Amino acid sequence: MAKKLSKKRAAVASKVDASKLYTMEEAMALVKEVNTTKFDASVDVHVRLGVDPRKADQALRGTVSLPHGTGKTKRVAVFCTPDKEAEAKAAGADYVGLDDLIQKVQGGWTDVDVVIAMPQVMAQVGKIGRILGPRGLMPNPKTGTVTQEIGAAVGEVKAGKISFRVDKFGIVHASIGRVSFSPAQLSDNANELLSTLAKMKPSSAKGTYMRTVTVASTMSPGIKLDTKSIK
Repeated sequence: MAKKLSKKRAAVASKVDASKLYTMEEAMALVKEVNTTKFDASVDVHVRLGVDPRKADQALRGTVSLPHGTGKTKRVAVFCTPDKEAEAKAAGADYVGLDDLIQKVQGGWTDVDVVIAMPQVMAQVGKIGRILGPRGLMPNPKTGTVTQEIGAAVGEVKAGKISFRVDKFGIVHASIGRVSFSPAQLSDNANELLSTLAKMKPSSAKGTYMRTVTVASTMSPGIKLDTKSIK
């Protein structure tokens, strides 16, 4: 038996026209209006791309620095040599070390959002790849999380740099803020993500590249964007 929507959820759902394509400004104002949570929910963008992720050059992944941050303080772990520990801590890393951190992860601990490592220690970090990998935490040079510039990398993550990758269905999912953000802040962040994706279009991708763009908060209905309105 289908579960009935609560009166509140039903009223919210009625405000979103599933057949309409909204402008960026309309969508960001509406996603705030239809949020039903009592907490500061995440606002996410889901972009269906005309790519085949099975092809190496179309398996897109990268990073983008959101102008207004994500609204969430990211917990960062840094695997580095002792001479880089002070730099990592000064930049705001929450956990810093090497052998001790590896042991901690081997014991089942993964309570972080981003993992950064120096190239020199990647052989050791590789030992916990089977734990970090499935959680999307494995450091990678393509996302700037394998680097000699530890302090700069930590600072960028703390300031609002996010990483993204296309899933097996050709969709990129990314959090671009919270419902407490203004529509203008959400629009700025979304446009930054979408323009980054546009620049990454593989030359081998055929047909329409940015097929659908949907915005939703944690508990709201999806709001479809008119891709022509994207800056």
